Amino acid sequence: MAVPKKKTSKGKRNQRHAHWKAKAGVAAAKALSIGKSVLSGKAQGFVYPIAEDEEDGDS
Repeated sequence: MAVPKKKTSKGKRNQRHAHWKAKAGVAAAKALSIGKSVLSGKAQGFVYPIAEDEEDGDS
């Protein structure tokens, strides 16, 4: 089993944690942007299903 050879410094640990947290913010901003473009009808390059065949689900 892999074992670290030396203790990781607090600075390195905090840097890694901050980067992990920052990725969540970027993903949330991207999701919000895609959602706004879908609602406005200006979505390009993003494929999403449109519920046109609602009558077919009555089987």
